[in-house]
Amino acid sequence: MGLPSPSSRQCLLAMAGLCIAGVVAALVAQYGFDMQPCPYCILQRVFFVVIALLCIVGALAQGMVRKVLAVLAGVFALFDAAAAIYQHFVASKSASCNLTFADKVINALHIEDISPTVFAVRGNCADAAVSVLGVSFDLWSLALAVLLLVMAIRPIIRG
Repeated sequence: MGLPSPSSRQCLLAMAGLCIAGVVAALVAQYGFDMQPCPYCILQRVFFVVIALLCIVGALAQGMVRKVLAVLAGVFALFDAAAAIYQHFVASKSASCNLTFADKVINALHIEDISPTVFAVRGNCADAAVSVLGVSFDLWSLALAVLLLVMAIRPIIRG
């Protein structure tokens, strides 16, 4: 006899908690260890915040609305994974990441105006290529995005 499986609501709340924990970890790295975020770091923070909001609202919703919000959370997890992969293989090898896709999105949405403490770009992509426990920060973000994508399957299937 195994553990009971989590409900869709619990799954969505766990996803929101993981997203919030990911952003908090990034802020601790930034303000506690002087790891300054590049545009792709900030873009991934934005995606995690959006996923958290979708999951919280989805946990409060029911039926088809919950499924749609879970699908949207999964889509944003894919966006986050794509940003992490691009950051790892392309952006981190570049001395400058000005006017990249991430920079354009952040500027177009005026994300920094919402909360400069959380969403201000303070570093370039090459400087942001740092490791935690021997794994680069962008790969930690990728792992979280993949976990979120997998977790989104339950509320999509079960509602």
